[in-house]
Amino acid sequence: MQKEKLLMIPGPSPVHPRIINSLALPTVSHVSPVLVEELKEALANLKKVVFCEKGEPFIVAGAGTLAMEMAILNTVEKKESFLVLSQGFFGKRMGQIAQSFDLNCDIIECEWGKAVLPEELEKKLSEKDYAVVTATHVDTCTGACAPVRDYAEVLKKHDALYIIDGVCATGGIEERMDDWGVDVVLTAAQKCFGAPPGLSIFVLSEKAMEKRRSMERIPAYYSDVLRWLPIMKDPSRYFSTPCVNEIRAFYESTKIVLEEGIEKRFLRHARVAKAIRAALAELGFSFFTQEPFLADTLSVVKYPEGVEDKSFRSTYYENGIVVAGGLGETAGKVFRMGHMGNLSESQVNFALDTLERTLSTLGYKFEAGSGLQAAKAILGE
Repeated sequence: MQKEKLLMIPGPSPVHPRIINSLALPTVSHVSPVLVEELKEALANLKKVVFCEKGEPFIVAGAGTLAMEMAILNTVEKKESFLVLSQGFFGKRMGQIAQSFDLNCDIIECEWGKAVLPEELEKKLSEKDYAVVTATHVDTCTGACAPVRDYAEVLKKHDALYIIDGVCATGGIEERMDDWGVDVVLTAAQKCFGAPPGLSIFVLSEKAMEKRRSMERIPAYYSDVLRWLPIMKDPSRYFSTPCVNEIRAFYESTKIVLEEGIEKRFLRHARVAKAIRAALAELGFSFFTQEPFLADTLSVVKYPEGVEDKSFRSTYYENGIVVAGGLGETAGKVFRMGHMGNLSESQVNFALDTLERTLSTLGYKFEAGSGLQAAKAILGE
């Protein structure tokens, strides 16, 4: 067998043995009592993670992109306009989804490495009425974390529904639907939850559900939440065969999140991000994302003089660590390192020790052990 590599990409994140064991259980009927119970519990746990008491949670076979599509199709009518706050690749994807369904979409784009500011949102809302505003919490291309709570404060003065794309944030960075007035949080299984890919996951507020019910029809069949709602209420009913094993694995992942404690989990993500960045800075690396917008779930890292992208990533891979290359304008200039989900302190130490070994192999000069020690100083706080 090929030796296992530690995934330090912006997702999928490392899968905990408990979750792997759940995934490997024999496949049961999609209407069996065990699946019914575990799906119900997973849905209930999901609401706790996003601090939502009365909304409707959904877990559907698919991926984050399907969750994005479902969020838009179930809240925006043809006659309406919606606004996308984009700080990178996935904000643009929201716009592409809109084009696919001939929906009216405006986009506020910012320089990569930054995020749209709340005052820019306020200005745009003063110029035009929007039915929905969407924001990517963390863009996996640019590493920028948007001020989604500040957007929520702006939107309290307006009637628009508020959608947060939390694919690279939910379960690792706080998202408080009820307190902030968020109408949809969408995400996927393979990022901060640390489960295998394969599920579209989202929660709709009561207001968002009312909006869907008010819409006569939407340009979708599988993506219609009103077709899925009876199954989420009673998983023993049938609409479309669910991903049985993936749901069981996701259920286990939600248990791990809540056992750790959601607030403690947020703090751990912040501490690990700080430690990894301290190590990288000590070794001469810098960051593509501007400091006010750094995310706790991944880093987009610029190479120092003398380190070449392909040779670095291939050598790092051979030594046991997988990181991702840059996209678009950042290709060849950066690597993207994920640090989210159930990543343990020992895995962080292994990744940084391996980073130093990789740099030594490439002939890069640095003080041996300095990066790892910088990280340990923070992890030990």
